[in-house]
Amino acid sequence: MNRSATSGHPAPAGHPTPAGRPESTRRTAFARRRAALPVAALVTALIAAVVAPAASAAGVTDGLVLHYPLTETAGTVATDASGGGRAATIVGDATPSGADGLRLGGVDGHVDLPDDLLRGLTDVSVSIQVRIDADQSTPYFIWGLGNSSGSTGNGYLFTTGNAYRTSIATGNWSTEQTTTAGRDLARGVWKTLTYTLAGGTAVLYEDGVEVGRKTDVTTTPAAIGNGTTTANHLGRSVYSGDRRLKGAIRDFRLYDRALTPAEVHELGFVPDQEKARRDLAALDLGDLSAVTANLTLPTTGPYGSTITWHSGDPRYVTATGSVTRPAPGSRPETVTLTASAHGLARAFTVTVLPEQTDRQKVDEAAAALTVWNASDVRGNLTLPTTGLHGTEVSWKSTKKKVVTETGEVTRPAHGESAERVTLTATVESGHKQAKRRFDLTVTPLPQPQDYEGYLFGYFTGEGTATGEQVYFAASRGNDALKWDELNRGNPVLTSSQGDKGVRDPFIIRSPEGDRFFLIATDLKMHGNGNWDLVQRKGSRHIEVWESTDLVNWSQQRHVQVSPETAGNTWAPEAYYDDSIGAYVVFWASKLYAEDDPGHTGNTYNKMLYATTRDFRTFTEPQVWVDPGYSVIDSTVIKHGTEYYRFTKDERNNTSSTPCSKFILAERSTELRDTSYDFVADCIGKGSIRQGEGPTVFKSNTEDKWYLFIDEFGGRGYVPFETTDLTSGQWRMSTDYQLPSRPRHGTVLPVTKAELDRVRAAYP
Repeated sequence: MNRSATSGHPAPAGHPTPAGRPESTRRTAFARRRAALPVAALVTALIAAVVAPAASAAGVTDGLVLHYPLTETAGTVATDASGGGRAATIVGDATPSGADGLRLGGVDGHVDLPDDLLRGLTDVSVSIQVRIDADQSTPYFIWGLGNSSGSTGNGYLFTTGNAYRTSIATGNWSTEQTTTAGRDLARGVWKTLTYTLAGGTAVLYEDGVEVGRKTDVTTTPAAIGNGTTTANHLGRSVYSGDRRLKGAIRDFRLYDRALTPAEVHELGFVPDQEKARRDLAALDLGDLSAVTANLTLPTTGPYGSTITWHSGDPRYVTATGSVTRPAPGSRPETVTLTASAHGLARAFTVTVLPEQTDRQKVDEAAAALTVWNASDVRGNLTLPTTGLHGTEVSWKSTKKKVVTETGEVTRPAHGESAERVTLTATVESGHKQAKRRFDLTVTPLPQPQDYEGYLFGYFTGEGTATGEQVYFAASRGNDALKWDELNRGNPVLTSSQGDKGVRDPFIIRSPEGDRFFLIATDLKMHGNGNWDLVQRKGSRHIEVWESTDLVNWSQQRHVQVSPETAGNTWAPEAYYDDSIGAYVVFWASKLYAEDDPGHTGNTYNKMLYATTRDFRTFTEPQVWVDPGYSVIDSTVIKHGTEYYRFTKDERNNTSSTPCSKFILAERSTELRDTSYDFVADCIGKGSIRQGEGPTVFKSNTEDKWYLFIDEFGGRGYVPFETTDLTSGQWRMSTDYQLPSRPRHGTVLPVTKAELDRVRAAYP
């Protein structure tokens, strides 16, 4: 939409025109103001000769509502350079750093902006310069203008570097209309990000160049809160559970019109030579003082420059980063690697260490060996047969009937004394050996006890900041349908690793009965809502805790189980396979082509599995369930000689797929079988709208099985029951009292002592 300076467009509410001056005069005054854009300092003498480009277009002032250069050197006030007098407040671990902008520490630092900034704006442009730190956690906002309702956004306009995008919404994330570049923003470098919206067309720019466009936007900024916005921030989200921005910001601008492409170009365009200078400055090859493996030499920079490499001695380091170490016993070799881009160069000095001798290899490999829980052995052990540096490892046991030399454990009977066993590992390379001894205590078996209750582990959803953590509920004795929330309805376990959210918690009891493992999805969707992104660039890890009493839990373990081709790792569960003496852990992943490292193609979720004895070391994953369409959320129970598997059909619901979005039942005599026999589908249809996250368990008191199905988008878990697993017929339970908002989790039968213990620990 083109408008002249004398269009008569009124000043937004709360942004007064100086007394006695018409709008056209105000804009003329704006046009006389200039603000210099600082340029990042040169980091190496090799590229210091490049002349910095001209400062960015301070002259783009027509329609400027506010402008925060953020070049203060001290204090808590961010000055509005637009002339409108709307100073902002610098809060928390935000440090004014002059020309380097406002440094944000990622804990509580941000800038609080005045209220009602979008009032009256049918069109808008927002621009900012940002440098995002490499360790920025997601989700996060770079800036957000709007409102919050409790812990959730309620109408807003925001930008994030996660799948670099800007969204406008009238409510929460489900109402977002998003313009995206479809890729993450480069970190550790300054970027100018600009968004314009007019006439239903939104355009996203990076460094003055268009990278995304959406032509069917139906929301205007003025519609957000009907002009009232009280959660306007730089570096902070309108969702309280989101992460704060970690990095630096400067030159934030808000306009009441859509800037032209030429104006956006003037604000943020980076010339090719300056891109090259910045790309070379951003190169980080890590510690080059003791190189023993191939180097990754980037061929493009975050600003898009093509980078070429030259090696001073290709015998030891080639121009593609391949490293050949000097022979054992030789001296280290020093090589100069030179990176070039657009006529500029930067040199790196690489010191390549000689190959290790066999003695060094076996000594290091032996020192790296671990036997987990050696002082309290309660199940089979992982005893590796290979070690560091390609060494071979063999084991000897002083009591093979208690602990075999391949790690199988036979525990003393209940009431007997613990067994002391010594394992000796012999590590070999060439003609050299090293030995390592491990002293083990094998704990007697527990006394068998009947189950007299149930423990329910679950999460409560992405609607609140703490909903994606682990909650517990306890049954009222053996009544599987009556529950009390534990820990006063607060999470019992919270994630501090990965995405710092956990969903789909699953608890398994060891076959011996006295060790428990809790595994969960590494995922936080609160404030995000981009389900496509988290299936392309989501976590390949699961979160693991272990316990011997369901009360005292180990430190969280963040364990990768999925391959590099996976875009997500969802709803991990496990079942013990007696035939191999190990747990089979299974989960859903989208697997992308090997030649699609950006995961940009189309694929669907399959069920994968791996095996483990200790939930630390896992075998290479295998495909378990692939019917040719998307499936997720498998769970398993064994009855007699057969395993019964329940899985969600993830296809879109159509007349030709009437059972999609419901649960499929199958059975097999082999847990790891890839072709289970059909039992039933459409489980739950007619009682619930749709279902996922099934958890199945047997009654403690009778031949009855319960299947809790998560009615996502509805009530959460709804219980079903049957007295015949083979029939595939499940009826919805009646007169049940489940916890508030339970989502995909596990019900675990427990003894009275265990039930009493968790109730006492978590009132």
